[in-house]
Amino acid sequence: MDDDAEQQHLTAAPGYARGQLAKAFTTALTHEDTETRRRAEGRVERWRAVLAGMAGGLLTVGSRTPVAGLPAWVTPEVVRGGFATGTPGAGGPLQSYETRLAEQFGVPADRRALFAHCLTDTGLTWLWGQLNSGRYEVTVPEECALLTMAWLVRHGETAAALDLVAELEPFAGHLRFLPRPSTGRPVSDVTDALHRRSVSDTVDRLVRRRPNAAVEAEREALAVWLPFGDELLVHWLGTAGGEDGRVLELAPDEAWLERGAALLDRYRLLAEEHTHCGKHRSPKGNLGILRGALEETVAGRELDARRLGLLRNAVASMVRRRGLPGSPAHTELRGAQRVQAALPSHHALAQVALRRLAVLPQESGIADLTPVLAPVSGPEERETGVPAGAQLPPVLRRLVEGALSAPVATLVERAVVPSAEVLAALVPRLVAVTTARSYEDKALRTLMAANYRAFRNRRSLLLLNLEHQVRIEELPWVRAVAAQRGDGTAEAALLLRQLGELAVRGFPGTILPNPLVRELGVLARQSGLGAPLVEELAADIFMDAFGPKFLVAAGIAGELLGGSLYERYYGIDYAAIRELAITEAREASGAAGKAAGRSGGPRTSPGFARLCAERAAVASSAPAGSSESASAGPWVAADGKVIEQGQILTTHNLATLVRRVGIAPGPGWADLARRAFGTVCRLTARVHRNPWPYPAVKDAAYAWRQSVFFLSLCPPAEQRRVLDDLDAAAARHPAHVTARLAPALAGLRLVADGGAFAPDGSADGGRARRLLGWTTDGHWLVADPTAIARKDS
Repeated sequence: MDDDAEQQHLTAAPGYARGQLAKAFTTALTHEDTETRRRAEGRVERWRAVLAGMAGGLLTVGSRTPVAGLPAWVTPEVVRGGFATGTPGAGGPLQSYETRLAEQFGVPADRRALFAHCLTDTGLTWLWGQLNSGRYEVTVPEECALLTMAWLVRHGETAAALDLVAELEPFAGHLRFLPRPSTGRPVSDVTDALHRRSVSDTVDRLVRRRPNAAVEAEREALAVWLPFGDELLVHWLGTAGGEDGRVLELAPDEAWLERGAALLDRYRLLAEEHTHCGKHRSPKGNLGILRGALEETVAGRELDARRLGLLRNAVASMVRRRGLPGSPAHTELRGAQRVQAALPSHHALAQVALRRLAVLPQESGIADLTPVLAPVSGPEERETGVPAGAQLPPVLRRLVEGALSAPVATLVERAVVPSAEVLAALVPRLVAVTTARSYEDKALRTLMAANYRAFRNRRSLLLLNLEHQVRIEELPWVRAVAAQRGDGTAEAALLLRQLGELAVRGFPGTILPNPLVRELGVLARQSGLGAPLVEELAADIFMDAFGPKFLVAAGIAGELLGGSLYERYYGIDYAAIRELAITEAREASGAAGKAAGRSGGPRTSPGFARLCAERAAVASSAPAGSSESASAGPWVAADGKVIEQGQILTTHNLATLVRRVGIAPGPGWADLARRAFGTVCRLTARVHRNPWPYPAVKDAAYAWRQSVFFLSLCPPAEQRRVLDDLDAAAARHPAHVTARLAPALAGLRLVADGGAFAPDGSADGGRARRLLGWTTDGHWLVADPTAIARKDS
């Protein structure tokens, strides 16, 4: 990126922050929900802090140390977009547990006083008791610091403890380094079962559910107003005479008028009691016409010709549509509607689920869902009024199943984990356990597991110049006990392989999201497998540079895919990439001596960046003569094209997982290719008549790349069978999907048969194309194929 573009990124930061402040301010003023307004008010204060910090020089956007005076290891408070507010996550006013501890210790309610007390014999004894019991909570990593110090003292590591105290002491008055005492279950360092939501979270979601107004209105209409309408209809039919059965052919007698007045009195009572459905009040509806005419007649006023015509039309319409009340067809219809109206509402069934959840431990998941999802029992019917045997509807079952506690593979299989992004949110708990198991001491193992889980709640900062996020080993208290770690390489390698297989098998059409890449990267470093895992770079802050691991990852892809369908389809020369890696390694070795003793910025791979830029300049996703433009700004789309080429060359971690980690997901590569193509079809369907189609195009191209990768690992004969399956799968989708994907499928088959694309990624007069995601021109996947077909005809 040139200097002007970089400056554009940096100067855009205040504008982004002001926009977020305006959105939060509007929500805080106008949203109907009180809790939503309260949360928005908090966002307003945080965004004001961001803007004030940027204006006053307190904050440096894009730095690993964004807050002046705070080291990188301090957990920052971060808002959307990666902006630090200037407030430490472990800072702010004293929390209630700190105040209670100050009172218990007999010291001033001051963080520095609490810190000093924990360095005394009495304070150390209290900390050792917390370590022994495991009854503490950690919400930010800093809350592990003094527990770590106490562990070091107890095990004779006095020098390490003093060094840690010296590093923490400058911040003792501002940051909370004490853990939160807990009366709940002890912190555990060993678990194979995970849950997406706790019982408490599930209860909160159920409580927030309100009766569906439309459903309740329909239920009331079936149970109350349709039967009452039948009564009005029968009453009016009592005045019909002649063969045509027109009402008011016979003059109403006194008894008829009395019954009519009673019906009107009952109507007023019903309307006062049943308020969900308002259709009965409409003077244009059949029930409203019958009721209005009855009110006039009972009052002794003669109906004019217009009202009489409306009445007769309403009666005739009701009889014609549903039959006479009491007829077999009408009786059957109303019987079915009574059954439907008698079914318990979702809201009533949610109350049954809440009663069941209330007796369970609130902060954990549910190992056995059977009792919670069982039909309503007899005792529950007597207590709630919900009929025995009623089942929880699917929407409530799915909500409760979110609390299932089971191995993560089971959660993926049962769709409790529906996406790679949700999987990424759960994986840190497994990585925490694996990381902690390398510590021999149980108390330290438990402490480091809690520290890891808290660290993974740390939000990522917006970073520039290829800076990397703070790693857990940079925390002073983790460094202080680094010598206590044993060899955990085998266990890390096993979990890395299991998670890699699970992610690829569970979500074959989705690239690994960055949070998951981060967790797998931790395991890769611990395993020593030499498996460089690369992140998806953001196009709007891309600096025209790639870290050296991208070239290494591309070299690993070349080891796996040299001569493959993947290499030919994307026009890659992996032999040249291997030579580039050798050249850059030689240059880096020669420069190392000259750079000794000097500090510099992060290393980059200029050759890899140059190669991606060259490939992006040649590649084109636009048909000739297209005037459409991508939804992103031109410079963002141009950078997106370069980033996509980096993903193509590296396979965005797939080759590394296969070649270095050794994943072999069942039931095989052919199945993964078919399922990834299913994702392509679903995403392509979103393009049709979509005013903002380019995100769907990008994701479809990424899923397509994964499908091509999986297909490339199949033997040639199986590749041909899978290609036939892909053609058949596309044909099962709507015509616009089939037509849009036809050039991509034709291009893949062309390459599989030994053909090649032209430099612009097309062949056969444009009937075959290489499918890419990013473009600075209109994308051929966006063009409406039905409109093109009409134009050609």
